[in-house]
Amino acid sequence: MSDNHELEGISLLKSERLAVLPIDSYDLTEELSILDGHEYGGEYDTFTFGSWSSHVLANGSGADSDVAFRPHDGSLSLTELGKKLPNIMSLVTGHFPLDRLQWVRVFALREGIIAPHVDFLEWAKPGTRLQVPLRTSEESLHSENDILYHIRRGEVWKIHSTDPHSARSTSGTARLSLCLDFADDGEPLEIRGTVAATEPIRVVERPEPADAELEELIASGAGLTLETMRAGFRPFAELHFERHAHATAAFDWYVQAARRSGDEDVVAKAQAFRTYCIEKRGEGEAFVW
Repeated sequence: MSDNHELEGISLLKSERLAVLPIDSYDLTEELSILDGHEYGGEYDTFTFGSWSSHVLANGSGADSDVAFRPHDGSLSLTELGKKLPNIMSLVTGHFPLDRLQWVRVFALREGIIAPHVDFLEWAKPGTRLQVPLRTSEESLHSENDILYHIRRGEVWKIHSTDPHSARSTSGTARLSLCLDFADDGEPLEIRGTVAATEPIRVVERPEPADAELEELIASGAGLTLETMRAGFRPFAELHFERHAHATAAFDWYVQAARRSGDEDVVAKAQAFRTYCIEKRGEGEAFVW
C-alpha cells in the first residue's frame, strides 16, 4: 500500500483513534477466558453472521438480563459478569470519565461478520461509542463507508457510528473488544494515563470488484427463498471486505439478487432489511427474517 493511498484513506475516515492505553500493564488473561465461556442470549442475531456476541459488564440496572442497549439517565451499575472482571473494569475506571458512561460491554467476534449498519437510528441524539480491543489479530477488521481499517489491541477508537459500518474477523480465536457508550453532551472525553502511539493507523487496501464476480454473486439470488434469505446475505456482506466497495453496496447487490428469485416477498424482505440496518428503525423494533 502506498503512503499516498494510506493518507487518503485516513483523511476520509470519520472514526478516530483517540488514544492508546498501556494495556500490557493489566493482567487480563484469566478474565478474557471468563468472557470466552460466558453465554450470550442472541439479542442482536439479526445483524450478525457466524459467531458474534455481546457481554454486559455494567449498565443502568446492574441486571444481567438487561442487555438491549438504550440511553438512560441513571448511574452505572456492575452486572454479575462485571463483578467477575475487576481488571477489565479497572482499565475502564482508571482511564475514562465515569459521569457520562452508560454502558460497558465486550463484543466477541469469531469467524463472523456484522451486517453493515447505522447505530442510534432509534434515538434522536446519538451517543459517543468507544471501542478498545482487548484481544485481536490482523484478521479482525472494521469498515466505514468504503474504507477498511484495523484497530490494534489497546487503541481507543471513537467509532463514527452514524455512517454505515461493519466488522469482520476470520480468526478462530475470538476478537474481544471493549465497547464504552457515553451520553453525548458535546464535551470531549478526557482519557487519562495514555501512552504514545508508535504505529500509524492501518488502512487496508483491496481491489475493485470484477464485473464477472458481481454477476455470479447476484445470479445466486435465483435460489433465494424466505427461508434461506438470512444465511444468503452473508456472502454479500463478505464481499465488501474483500473488494473495494461502499458498505451499502452489500444491500444493493442483495436487493438485485432478490429480484432474480422472481418472488416479490423475497424482494420486499431484502429491501426491508436494508431499511432496518441503515435507514430507519424504531426503538425496540425487531427485524423478523
